[in-house]
Amino acid sequence: MARHAHSYAPERVQSTPVTSCSQPRFGIMTAPMQVSYDDVLRVWREADEIPEIEHAWLFDHLMPIGGDPDGPIYEGWTLLSALAARTRRLRLGLLVTSNRFRPPAILAKIATTVDVVSGGRLDFGIGVGSRPHPPEARREYPAYGLPFTPPAQAVESLAEACALIRRLWTAAEPFDFHGSHHQLTGAFANPKPVQRPHPPILIGGRSAATLRVAAEHADLWNIPGGDIEDCVSRSALLDRYCAEIGRDPAEITRSIHLPVSYDHPETTRTAIAEALGAGFRHIVLGLPAPYPEGVARWVADELISKEA
Repeated sequence: MARHAHSYAPERVQSTPVTSCSQPRFGIMTAPMQVSYDDVLRVWREADEIPEIEHAWLFDHLMPIGGDPDGPIYEGWTLLSALAARTRRLRLGLLVTSNRFRPPAILAKIATTVDVVSGGRLDFGIGVGSRPHPPEARREYPAYGLPFTPPAQAVESLAEACALIRRLWTAAEPFDFHGSHHQLTGAFANPKPVQRPHPPILIGGRSAATLRVAAEHADLWNIPGGDIEDCVSRSALLDRYCAEIGRDPAEITRSIHLPVSYDHPETTRTAIAEALGAGFRHIVLGLPAPYPEGVARWVADELISKEA
């Protein structure tokens, strides 16, 4: 994807400096399924008081992708706004928003609202959306009347979404947007996000096509852990795509999601050490439910302090 190859692509601007990190930054992810709101709130408010934990994340699914398929699950952005209002320090976001769920202009407005509610703490995570793994995620689309566009079209839609969302966040005057997948007439957003020029954009995914979008638009790029060699290979591919469009790969912070084992913390510590050694400086630690009492303090003492 050539930089500015499309008429809708805006001039790149330097993102907020919070995404640039030479020192590792650790956070937690609490999947909002098979848990109560009070469970999630308890963990986030505890983490908000622990400096070693710098960021916290939800995911974006409408039906459970693990455990009881008919169990409880909360919508990510509304829950994120509630948590933003009840915390004061944590950076926060969705890992990652499905671009298939919401029109991107509406999503830009939702994200701005969360950035305002949080006082400028949003990291805007976005991706193509489930494709088709895990298979449980596919049932969300017919269940909620949402189209499941083919992968190639979905990636093209993501690229357009990133461009128009950034433009809505920064444009001083109304504008029209004529993409292949999204059309806006007289588009304008007020208020703007608290963060200037806009919240950092985190793009999640591992496919080559998604990595091309990340090279163009991302301030952070996230990949699920598990196979560190594959993560390293995908990171190198992202470097290559950045070079092809004349972007410094160091502008994109490398982020990785690692599952936490309460019973075998040494396994998680090994995964953290491997990720840090591979150049991933933004570490998201996925907490399985149910969440033990004091889990955020345990994460800081048993995982972060021993590996940072």
